[in-house]
Amino acid sequence: MAVTYLTKEKLQELEAELNELKTKGRAEMARKISEAASHGDLRENGDYDAAKEEQGMLELKIHKIEKTLANARTINPDDFPEGEANILSNVTVFNRKSKKEVTYILVSAEEADFEQNKLAISSPIGKALKGHKEGDVVEARVPAGVIELEIRKIWR
Repeated sequence: MAVTYLTKEKLQELEAELNELKTKGRAEMARKISEAASHGDLRENGDYDAAKEEQGMLELKIHKIEKTLANARTINPDDFPEGEANILSNVTVFNRKSKKEVTYILVSAEEADFEQNKLAISSPIGKALKGHKEGDVVEARVPAGVIELEIRKIWR
């Protein structure tokens, strides 16, 4: 099974979410199913079917979080070489084609959030940057083609 690298904060966030889903989430789901069942014949009860479907989705989410936590390893930025792009690095790059500069935070896939410029280390750009230093030029194959990125700055 593949190891999932998480920050301490993300690990705590997932543990809290799992606890919430297992306690309040399941209790609310039981209430919904009970209420829907009280509406009569279960063979023709759309509310009951919807509640059972929702329960299945809740249990799937719980299972996914449990699996992630079971394979999780906490990472610390100090575990990686200074001045080298790696997980938890802030990396400012210059896209030679678009002539735009952008700063990414390299994170695990579970923590990626494009709107916050949190880029998965396993993404095409993340893979291209990993292990490189300031001044290096890397190529990343993205859906739009190949892009050249000049690494301008790396910090934690």
